[in-house]
Amino acid sequence: MTQKQVLKAFKDTGALLEGHFELRSKLHSNRYFQCANVLMYPRTAEKLCREATRAAVRSGRLGKRIDGVISPAVGGILVGHEVARELNVKCIFAEKVQGEGVDATGKPNTVLALRRFSIKKGERYVVAEDVVTKGGRVQETIDLVKAAGGKVAGVIILVDRSGGTAKFGRTPVFSLMQMTPETWTAQDCPMCKAGSKPVHPGS
Repeated sequence: MTQKQVLKAFKDTGALLEGHFELRSKLHSNRYFQCANVLMYPRTAEKLCREATRAAVRSGRLGKRIDGVISPAVGGILVGHEVARELNVKCIFAEKVQGEGVDATGKPNTVLALRRFSIKKGERYVVAEDVVTKGGRVQETIDLVKAAGGKVAGVIILVDRSGGTAKFGRTPVFSLMQMTPETWTAQDCPMCKAGSKPVHPGS
């Protein structure tokens, strides 16, 4: 698939939104990828995830053995399932649980944990995610795999909003689409200064 075809799939399904948004990273943006909208359509989701996975395999950087795919809940679960289908391996996910303290808004901090699954020492996993801006949840997932004695062969994502700046050490990263939408802190956001209030898609 060309980048034009990928972008068309997102637009046709309403996955690419325009407006005033607060991202999970707390940054504000005038564009937002609501990947749930494209993942509602199984055939389209299968096609996009298959394209991303095959590109990763063709690169030769994943290695010869993959034991499973792991995703951070909730957004990455469907992507992980389709990536695992293409690789013909098992699919697991990490879930949000309450952590220590509160965030800047006073809400309890959340962290990722393996509640339903376990990882065996030496198993090699691919981390799959829908959208990455800073990559915090992907890094948490990588840390979970390593803490359990596993290894991370690579990261596969549908949309890299960081424009390629999100890095995870020496772990190879593969994205179907890279975009660098404008983002601002809440203090510098021109839409906030104009009196607009951000919305939180998916929340």
